[in-house]
Amino acid sequence: MASNNPAFGRGFQTATRSGQFGGGLGAPTSAPTQYDPYNAPSPYGRAATRYMTMDDVVTKTGITFLVTVLAAAGIWALPGQVGWGFALPAVLVGLVLGLVISFKMISNPVATLAYAAVEGVFLGAISEAFDDVYPGIVLQAIIGTLGVFAGMLVVYKTGAIRVTPKFTRWMIGALVGVLVLMLVNGLAYLFTPGGLGLRDGGPLAIVFSLVVIGVAAFSLLLDFDMADEAIRRGAPARFAWYIAFGLLVTVVWLYLEILRLLSYFRD
Repeated sequence: MASNNPAFGRGFQTATRSGQFGGGLGAPTSAPTQYDPYNAPSPYGRAATRYMTMDDVVTKTGITFLVTVLAAAGIWALPGQVGWGFALPAVLVGLVLGLVISFKMISNPVATLAYAAVEGVFLGAISEAFDDVYPGIVLQAIIGTLGVFAGMLVVYKTGAIRVTPKFTRWMIGALVGVLVLMLVNGLAYLFTPGGLGLRDGGPLAIVFSLVVIGVAAFSLLLDFDMADEAIRRGAPARFAWYIAFGLLVTVVWLYLEILRLLSYFRD
C-alpha cells in the first residue's frame, strides 16, 4: 500500500511486523476482519494485536495535552525566577527526548507523557514571561492556536486540501527551509546586531513569522493524515501515543510562533 506520509515508509512496515509498537503480532496488510468466535485463537495462546482506532488517537492526544497544560500551570504558579530555573533544563531534556522519540518512532506512554510534562514546564515559564511584559497575550495566543487547529481540521476533513505525495514533499522542503533560516539567523546574531532581521520585530520579522505560522499550520495536515493512514494500515493501538507526540510538537511550535507574532504587534 503506497503511503503519502514519510513516517510510514519501510521503517514503519518493518517495525510494525516486528512488534516494535507493542502490538506483538504486527499489522496486517489489509483491514482486520470481523470477529469469528468459532475461529478465534485460543485464549491460552499469544495475545492478538488490538488495532488502533480514532478513539485511541483522541484519548491519547487528550491525555498528552492535559499533562502539558497541568505542568505549565504548575510552573506558572511558582515565582517567576523559580520557574525560569526549570526552563533551561526543560528545553535541553525536551530536545533530546523529542529527537529520540522521533527517530526511533517510540510509541510508549511513558516517553510521550514525559515529553509532554517537560514541554509544559518550558511553556509555563515562557508564557509567564511574555504575559508579564504583554498582559493578556497568552490568552490571545491560546485562542489563536485553537482557532488554527480547528480550521486545519475542518480543511482536512472536508478534503479542501489533500495530503498527496507532492504536498508532502513541498511541506518537507518548507520545514527544512524554515529550519535553515532560523539557524542562519541565530548564527548571524554572533556577527551582526539583530542577525538577518528575522526576529527583531520589524516588518521582515512579521512576514517571516507569518510564513512560519503557515508552515506549522499546514504541518497539522500531515499529522492528521498520519492518524488516518495508521488506522487504515492496522497499526497497533499503542501507535496512538506516537501520533499524540507528533501533534503536541506541532501545536507547541504553532503556539510559540503565534505568541511571538503577537508580541511584535504589541511592540
